[in-house]
Amino acid sequence: MYERKNPAYLYLILVNSLILLIFYVFKTFFIKSDLAYLLFGAQYGPLIKSGQWYRIITAMFMHGGFLHLAFNMYALYIIGNYAEGIYGTYRFITYYFITGIVGNVATHIFYYGSLSVGASGAIFGLVGVLFGAGFRKDTPFFLKPITGSALLPMIVINVVLGFIPGSGINNAAHIGGLLTGILLGYALSVYDNYRSQKIWKLLAYVLIGLTVISYVWLIKDALA
Repeated sequence: MYERKNPAYLYLILVNSLILLIFYVFKTFFIKSDLAYLLFGAQYGPLIKSGQWYRIITAMFMHGGFLHLAFNMYALYIIGNYAEGIYGTYRFITYYFITGIVGNVATHIFYYGSLSVGASGAIFGLVGVLFGAGFRKDTPFFLKPITGSALLPMIVINVVLGFIPGSGINNAAHIGGLLTGILLGYALSVYDNYRSQKIWKLLAYVLIGLTVISYVWLIKDALA
């Protein structure tokens, strides 16, 4: 397990919370319609098709309300703590963004005409990573209680809930992130060497940089 002075998952919780808080201030005093969700980075297929690719990333930091945020951030607090403790900060960040992005690409394909927001694709991705890691022979025995088949009931329950008519749950993001996470968790060992740590660090900074660029483009298009 990695020791962390400033866990990244706590910063992610803070950023998600601040964005929703700013959104509600903006929605209360300026734009009261659902257009506000688009201004704050919600995913919408036709806009992405028109060139606003950055919404696949910005949608990961926007939520539909405080209850939606609370559920996702509680899950991130629990799962993120485990995932970052096992894989380290940079690998955790990389897994979080990759699975979240794949989940939102799946959303673009299967829910093209729907407005979509939330970090659940990335959170399901982290669950998938831990699930996949549990089936590797080199995963330490003391991690088995929080990896592999131990997570199966939670996965099944949440995926089934997503298929209930009228649930409003984006199962495309959930399943897309989950399957990507399982692939990463099963294909890659929990152990890192010095070289791989450098690669994960580089990837994490690239993805963070891409997120910053995405918000720059979002603000630019909103002011245009």
